[in-house]
Amino acid sequence: MASGVLVIAEHRDGKLRKISLELLNVGKKLAGSLGGSLSACLIGKGVEGLAAELGKFGAQKVFLCDAPVFDTYSSDGFAAAVAAAAKSADPALILLGASSQGKDLAPRAAAKIGTGLSSDCVDIAVEGGKVVCKRPVYSGKCFAKTIAVSSPAMASIRPNVFPAAEASGGSAEVVKVDAGVSAVKSKVKEVKAMGAGRVDLTEADRIVSGGRGMKARENFKILEDLADVIKAAVGASRAAVDAGYADVSNQVGQTGKVVNPTLYIAFGISGAIQHLAGMRTSKVIVAVNKDPEAPIFQKADYGIVDDLFKVVPVMTEEMKKMLAE
Repeated sequence: MASGVLVIAEHRDGKLRKISLELLNVGKKLAGSLGGSLSACLIGKGVEGLAAELGKFGAQKVFLCDAPVFDTYSSDGFAAAVAAAAKSADPALILLGASSQGKDLAPRAAAKIGTGLSSDCVDIAVEGGKVVCKRPVYSGKCFAKTIAVSSPAMASIRPNVFPAAEASGGSAEVVKVDAGVSAVKSKVKEVKAMGAGRVDLTEADRIVSGGRGMKARENFKILEDLADVIKAAVGASRAAVDAGYADVSNQVGQTGKVVNPTLYIAFGISGAIQHLAGMRTSKVIVAVNKDPEAPIFQKADYGIVDDLFKVVPVMTEEMKKMLAE
């Protein structure tokens, strides 16, 4: 009988990603209510060493899919690996991150397994033996409650919603799984890394974003300077991306990345509903815009009506002084 929780762990550059630790924390709390233990699935090439790390953060068993074919992420290969791990683990619930990779992987893995999926959840619980999820709908204007009717239940969790698990010094039993994948349909030709020290948007605790009001691509340099001081990621609105001021990988919004930082500072962003859909769950929102009627002020916790080119340098200098104290 299916029981417990299986977390699909993500890693990058030999380290577990923050979302993996958040999932382990959630899984640890739910596993007992689902009549079993917490396990994890680890997919990659030469990643057996990370299995011990998963044990330290609460996983009692790690289902390891380690093969050369998993050297880089592929939709079909990783979906097959998740399905193979799920067959071995027989969990009542499978958790993935609603990260860039997780959003691509989760529906494909659900189809392979033959189960349903609640995506981009901001809360999850077990009520009466059923997995109940809360997820935003209609561009975040309201929330839907979903109850899993298929087994295993499957959900992807929005990053930065739950705290990360803390290392407890535990250990995990490692179970090697043959996913039966010898080749994949896609081939990665090149991987372009983010700038040194840059934080991934979906996992960032602080984000500074620019909109059409930035006026030119080179003007994003002042936002990068501020981001470096407060250790933030740099985002952009779709209008800024469409104008060529920023790369699409920096786009925040309904057609870009959904983010959930503690602090979101928007410079020169009017606040179209499509942008708000991607950042409205931020804990604190600061808006800087010279138009006092900009819609973003209705959502902001703090607003500054002024020219961003005056505000950003002052804010950067004040942050330097504050952090130096």
